[in-house]
Amino acid sequence: MIADTFGRVHDYLRISLTDNCNLRCFYCMPEEDYVFTPASQLMQLHEIEALANVFVQQGVSKIRLTGGEPLVRKDAAAIITALSRLPVQLTLTTNGTRLHEFIPVLQHAGVHSLNISLDTLQPDRFRLLTRRDQFELVKRNIDAILQQQFHVKVNMVVMKGLNDTEINDFIAWTKDVPVHVRFIEFMPFSGNRWTSNKVFTWQEILQVVQQEYEVVRLEDNLHDTAKKYTVPGHAGTFAVISTMSAPFCGGCNRIRLTADGKMKNCLFSSEETDLLTAFRNGEDVLPLIQQSIRSKAKELGGQFSADINTVHAEDIHNRSMITIGG
Repeated sequence: MIADTFGRVHDYLRISLTDNCNLRCFYCMPEEDYVFTPASQLMQLHEIEALANVFVQQGVSKIRLTGGEPLVRKDAAAIITALSRLPVQLTLTTNGTRLHEFIPVLQHAGVHSLNISLDTLQPDRFRLLTRRDQFELVKRNIDAILQQQFHVKVNMVVMKGLNDTEINDFIAWTKDVPVHVRFIEFMPFSGNRWTSNKVFTWQEILQVVQQEYEVVRLEDNLHDTAKKYTVPGHAGTFAVISTMSAPFCGGCNRIRLTADGKMKNCLFSSEETDLLTAFRNGEDVLPLIQQSIRSKAKELGGQFSADINTVHAEDIHNRSMITIGG
C-alpha cells in the first residue's frame, strides 16, 4: 500500500509513454518547434513493465497510459500488450488520430474504456486549436470505437472566449450517442499562457447546460475527479473536472510517471523523483516511491489555492502538460 501523510492510498498509476504528439494544442504543447525528449532518455519497454510491476506489488490496481500522444510511440502496441498481463484495469488517454490502427490491440489487451481529447465539434476551430486538419479522422475514429462497444469519455478543455459556446453542442451529442463528455477547467502549466479570465468554471458550465436542459446529479465515488451529471433520456452523460474552482484533492489516489521516468506525486507538484536513473543503476526504487508520496502536499501541489483570482501562472513551477501526461 502506498499512502501519504493525509491517509490517502494511491492505487492509480498514470504512465506517460512519450512527450511526442501529432497535434499542437496550445494549452498542452505551446510551441510548434518543441524539442522532444530523445528516445534514449525515455523509459524503454522492459523498464516500463518493471516499474509498473513495482507499483502493482504495492497495491496499484489501475494504470492509464498517456502522452503526449501515446499511440505515436513505435512500440505502443508492445507496451499495451505487456501491461495487459498485469492484474490491473488498463486504460488509455488519446487524441484519437491513430485509434483505427489500434482497435484490435486494445481489444486483445482487454482495454474497455478510453478517454479521447476533443475540444471542439467544429472542423475550423479544431484546426485553430490543434494546428492540424484532422477533425474528420478523429470523429470517424470515435464513431468506430463506439461501434466496438468501448466506453468512451471525451475530454473537452473549456476556454472562455474560445470554445465555451459549444458546451451545449457536446450535451446534444450525448442524446443519442453513448458518449460521456467531461468538461475540464483550463489549468495553468508551463508555457500555456494561462490566465484566470480564460477559466470557464464548473458553476458557469452548469448554468449554460441548465439553460437548455434538465440536469440530474449522479453519485460520485471517493476518487472521482469529475462531478457527474445526466440529462434524462440521453444515452450518454456529462461531467465537470473542476480543478480550479473546486479541487478534489481530498480523495486523490493518483501517481504520475513521466515518459523520462520521473515520478510526480501530484499534477501540480514542483518536485519530481527520478525513478528511471535509480532503476538503471540497479537501485531499489520502492523507498523512492514511498518517500515521494509521503512528501505529497495536501492539495494542488502546495503551489496555489482554489481562489482562481489569486493564481499567477508565472509563479507555478512545473512542466508543460505534454511532458507530464495529464
